Amino acid sequence: MRIALIGASGDAGSRILAELSARGHTVTAIARNPEKIASLPGVTARAGDLFDVPALAALLGGHDAVVSSVHFLASDPEKLISAVKQAGVARYLVVGGAGSLEVAPGVRLFDTPGFPAPYLNEARAGGAFLDRLKQETALDWTFFSPAAWFVPGARTGTFRLGTDQLLVNEAGDSRISFEDYAIALVDEIEQPKHSRRRFTIGY
Repeated sequence: MRIALIGASGDAGSRILAELSARGHTVTAIARNPEKIASLPGVTARAGDLFDVPALAALLGGHDAVVSSVHFLASDPEKLISAVKQAGVARYLVVGGAGSLEVAPGVRLFDTPGFPAPYLNEARAGGAFLDRLKQETALDWTFFSPAAWFVPGARTGTFRLGTDQLLVNEAGDSRISFEDYAIALVDEIEQPKHSRRRFTIGY
């Protein structure tokens, strides 16, 4: 498939890029500084401005799917969504956050007293992005939330998937590696199972 990946040089984006390349997909890898994008088979690095909708749409055109892996506070959901729509790409996958996942009925993680203050605004912005996508009828979107601890690690291929509830293990920890997250995201691109829905991952 032809995939456009926005934020291809970041922690999650670089692992997603590696997974897409390893599976033989053709990727337009987009970042503010394209020299930071890994040189991999099937990958073309391009410079992109998240706030320049016409220019971003031009980069996205002709692809089977768009993936955005960018910080919510460093981007604008309306501009990203507009660029994907202007490009004529129907499938849009967003690397989400864990903060909007539920820890009890109607209680989101970022609403709990112990949620780390430095991450609160980013988490709330992610929740707002998800709410915006839920109103979107023109795109076949998917919002993929990681576990609470989203960290470098091993590519094990062993993990659990869920929907709107935070996944925790037997010890009460909620964790996933960037590498295993990338597996599940590319699986979703290849065999969509969460059309116009959020899903999540954890060990």
